Amino acid sequence: MEHKTSIFENGLIWFGAGVSIAEILTGTYFATLGFSRALLAILLGHLIGCTLLFLAGYIGAIAKRSAMETTKMSFGRKGGLLFAFLNVLQLVGWTAIMIYDGALSANAIFKTGAWVWALVIGALIVLWIRIGITNLGKVNTITMAALFILTLILFRLIFFSGNSVQIQPDDSLKFGAAVELAVAMPLSWLPLISDYTKEAEKPFGATLASSVIYGLVSCWMYIIGMGAALFTGTFDISVIMLRAGLGVAGLLIVILSTVTTTFLDAYSAGISTESLSPKLNGTKVGMLVTVIGTVLAILFPMDDITSFLYLIGSVFAPMIAVMIADFFILKDDYSGSAFNWRNLIVWLIGFFLYRWLMTVNTPVGNTLPDMLITMVIAVIAAKLTNTKKMQSDTSAQ
Repeated sequence: MEHKTSIFENGLIWFGAGVSIAEILTGTYFATLGFSRALLAILLGHLIGCTLLFLAGYIGAIAKRSAMETTKMSFGRKGGLLFAFLNVLQLVGWTAIMIYDGALSANAIFKTGAWVWALVIGALIVLWIRIGITNLGKVNTITMAALFILTLILFRLIFFSGNSVQIQPDDSLKFGAAVELAVAMPLSWLPLISDYTKEAEKPFGATLASSVIYGLVSCWMYIIGMGAALFTGTFDISVIMLRAGLGVAGLLIVILSTVTTTFLDAYSAGISTESLSPKLNGTKVGMLVTVIGTVLAILFPMDDITSFLYLIGSVFAPMIAVMIADFFILKDDYSGSAFNWRNLIVWLIGFFLYRWLMTVNTPVGNTLPDMLITMVIAVIAAKLTNTKKMQSDTSAQ
């Protein structure tokens, strides 16, 4: 009998996704805006990103399809494979980045060599995948409770230790670019969320809980990172933990948060490969992705991920825009066709539009204007082609 996930289980999964060293590190970039403007950018970006996250997850929850299977509803059976392939690539990248960040931070606390911590974290992720999403209930509950307590301690040490502001505001990061960095994290989960909401007992409740809990926790992580840089003058979270006296506790935050977040990346990479070929075993592929990510984390430096975040945005923002237009506005489903070239062309226009918008400083970032314009183009293109088809059918009669 197929296991249905509860609202609570979905909430726990996305709490774990939000508690992430990568999110704390991204939050440190906001310090140059000053506290008030940084906080506004973080909240606005997450409001945009998590609204889109909800819509993407709700499509999968209603259709009972994995994230990459839902893309076939807009782009066709074979057209959807493009996004499954791109999603696997970004998830391999995320797996490597998360392990790299976790290993560096763990090594700064207990110096045994970053490669040792990369192996430890990689092994724990493989164990998480082996246990499986449906059997992680008690393990996840204990882990999340520990992380919740530890991040509360970290938050208190950063904001309530009488520290004065160490970094003065400047123009090195524009407000619109900061909003986009806040949008980027929830946006990076768009191609994954349906892998979990498709099994939900209550589609709307589970998707809403997933999006809201992730959004709140992700904001919290960004604010911790921003505050850490602002009040300590350093952008290295492991240094902050050491200064705060968080030795073993800091190490636990680093390792557990890296495992619970990266597990979702590797697990979903496995599910996405099943869309590419039903002969592939998602669990085994997820383990292989973890191994590849661990090797990449040991071999290559991955300190600045902003370009990677923007690349993800430019690929998946127009993709989900087309899907939202099809599912919620046009009520179309093209999964019976091999390719939907019209939607693929609209997506490509959206991709280049996003890259162009990166050169324009808008107060709401790139994602929102890109998606709104792409959705309008998708609806107009659908109406025009349907009108032409009707005229052709009429003349044929």
